[in-house]
Formats: sequence, structure tokens, C-alpha cells
Amino acid sequence: MRILVVEDDIQLSEVLTEALTRRQYVVDSAKDGEVAWSWVESMKYDLVVLDVTLPKLDGIRFCQKLRSCEVSNPAHRNSTSPVLMLTARDTVADKITGLDAGADDYVAKPFDLEELMARVRALLRRGSSSSTASLCWGSLCLKPGTFEAAYDNKLLSLTPKEYALLELLVSSGRRVLSRAGIIEQVWSLDNSPAEETVTSHIRGLRHKLKDLGAPDDFIETVHGLGYRLK
Repeated sequence: MRILVVEDDIQLSEVLTEALTRRQYVVDSAKDGEVAWSWVESMKYDLVVLDVTLPKLDGIRFCQKLRSCEVSNPAHRNSTSPVLMLTARDTVADKITGLDAGADDYVAKPFDLEELMARVRALLRRGSSSSTASLCWGSLCLKPGTFEAAYDNKLLSLTPKEYALLELLVSSGRRVLSRAGIIEQVWSLDNSPAEETVTSHIRGLRHKLKDLGAPDDFIETVHGLGYRLK
């Protein structure tokens, strides 16, 4: 899942990004509301973690603008994405303002990091039924809730990026995924690798799947286009 962190406190932004990345989320971060808005216009996010006090476009106006897209532009990819609002303001009136702006949850600073992570998980579960369901393709089965993968009931030992890549392939079915498209979905915007990195990860996945009995072309190369499951 992909999360956008919008926070102008650089130290806090780094703490949140590191904590979410350790939990195998793909995380993008923005330091002001205008940059964040340009990203929600071009990228689908499963959750937005949004500070209230931001330069250029504050969190309240950002959230109102996002929610207004649900009416003015129903096709907007993030108009209904859950929003977790962060703020140093802790009065009842401030919370009501944030929630009325369209936030799904409201957390006052300073906060306990583990509690915040629990709220993140709750919002992601609410936004996607796939977070606890199994994803299967033939003898391959993934459990997104626990990041486990097995082929023919034998456990696959995967790195976080290998798991994310395999989950993307299963979720996409027979749709061909280009290397650039895979990078966009599996890596953060400020940590995009060369396309050869995708090739290396595909090679590693094929090797691990083959060791458990999968055919050599379980992950199929569509020459000149990309990859898909066969």
C-alpha cells in the first residue's frame, strides 16, 4: 500500500517515513500542501497522513479541496482516500474543524508512534477489504495482512520488495506491467531505482518460485512490454 506523508517538520517527517517503510508501506513525503496536491493529482494513495499547519496550502484547505473532488470530479483517484490528520492543536473545536473538513481520524501532537501506527492500520483496513483477504494465483497464495507467501503450501522466503512486487503481479492478473510501472507502484518517488533493479528482483523471484516447484515461466516476460503471471 502507498501512503503520502505531508509534514513540514523535517525530523517528524523522517520518523514517520522510516516507521511506515519498516512496516512495508511505500511512502512518499511532501513538505508543503502545494507539492502534496501535485502528487495526489498524479498518484493513487491508500492513505494520506496530513499535518494541519503547512506552508502554501494548509491541511484543512487541502482536505476540503480533496473531498470536494468527490462531487466535482468523481473520477479523481484520491477523492475518497482516508486522511489521518496531525496537529498540535488539541481543543474539541480544532478536532471538529478537522473532521468536518473531511479527515477520517485526528491525532494531536505529541503522539505515541505505536498508537499512530495502529490508527494507520485501522484506516487502511477500512479503506480496503483486501488487507486481510488472501490473494491467490494457481498454487501461489499471498496473505497481505501478514506479508506471507506460499507456493504449493510451501512458504516462500521473500524480501519486502520481492513480496511487494509479487503482490502487485498477482493483483494485476494477466495485465502486463512495464518496469517503469512496477517502479512507480513498488518504490517511493524519491527512491526510484534503475529499471535493471526490477529485472534483478524478477530473476530472484523466479529462482525462489522454481525451488518450490513453480514452472520457469510462472512470471512471464512479454518482450518489449514487461511482465505478468502466466
